[in-house]
Amino acid sequence: MRLYKTSEGILIETDSGHYLKENTPWNDFVNRDNLHQLVLDELEDLEKVIWDGKDILAPIGTQEIWAAGVTYMRSREARMEESKESGAAVFYSKVYEAERPELFFKSTHFRVAGPEQAVHIRKDSQWNVPEPELTLYATSSGQIVGYTIGNDMSSRDIEGENPLYLPQAKCYDRSAAIGPGLYVPALPIDSDTIISMKIHRDNQEVFSGQISINQMKRGHGELIEFLFREMHFPVGVYLMTGTCLVPEDGFTLQEEDSISITIDQIGTLTNHVKMKQ
Repeated sequence: MRLYKTSEGILIETDSGHYLKENTPWNDFVNRDNLHQLVLDELEDLEKVIWDGKDILAPIGTQEIWAAGVTYMRSREARMEESKESGAAVFYSKVYEAERPELFFKSTHFRVAGPEQAVHIRKDSQWNVPEPELTLYATSSGQIVGYTIGNDMSSRDIEGENPLYLPQAKCYDRSAAIGPGLYVPALPIDSDTIISMKIHRDNQEVFSGQISINQMKRGHGELIEFLFREMHFPVGVYLMTGTCLVPEDGFTLQEEDSISITIDQIGTLTNHVKMKQ
């Protein structure tokens, strides 16, 4: 089952068709434990609709978006490489092995980009990359009930210069994209789920890669448990779970590049690149 936020309401996609839930705030609809069964029960009172796949908004209400770092070995290696001149490489090695994960705030809902919208690269950065990430949605009680695709845009030269610059490297307008919808399965997502990413420039493919999420060092429940320590999220929260698809060191995004991230069962999130004016 997939939930899409549209201008007309919440579009529910099942194997049997599409249904529209009108006049229901996104926050109230998704922030429910056992969401999959509750939505199935509600379908009995809804009629099927014809949907052309358009008019999709970012699947978010007023939730915060957080992110986890260095959860894959490739991410550890990339962070160590970019920060070796600053002497901070040892910190990325340590956090990969530590009990406590790296968690950081990524975006407010009003800064996020949705499907087919622009993501931004910073004017004061020379090394900008997308980071494709499986993104969890957990309710206010900490239950993982859904999954979406996240693009954790990153300015690698800023973070590499000094790890204390992480908020500037990671948090700015349109530095996060999520979508296209929220995948709400009856069981947790399969550990062999594949994430793939393609980047096109002038209609030519300049990057392509894929990886299974079974390469993650940390479990989804573990990350959520640490996130909810000492914090509460009244309408739930999104958590990007880290990446291991990192373009080679000489690659940086340019304006008008197209980024497409696909995750099994969830769909494809496509965004184009702009520099904020």
